Amino acid sequence: MSTALLKVKEKKPGQRACDEKDAKGEICVGHLKRWYFFDPHRLAFTPEEQEARKEFGDTAEVYRCERCHTIYRPVSGDLSTAGQKYQARPVNILGAFSRKK
Repeated sequence: MSTALLKVKEKKPGQRACDEKDAKGEICVGHLKRWYFFDPHRLAFTPEEQEARKEFGDTAEVYRCERCHTIYRPVSGDLSTAGQKYQARPVNILGAFSRKK
């Protein structure tokens, strides 16, 4: 698999679904999941995983569509839980978020 076959896009802030269009022009709408393509204990990697290791490195934060396998890079300004940079807020004993700072 070559780099040209890897579809790499930038993830929009808060984006959780794939927006890649197919040949008919329909949107994929597959769920974007954090993709852990490197495990030091694995003996064999797929060609797609090897290509991702070369391009992004072993510890990169990368998301992949579960349907069409399009790869998304995170945006630095994403403060949602999908971007893993959310702001921690205190929770009271009833489980509700408190608004005090």
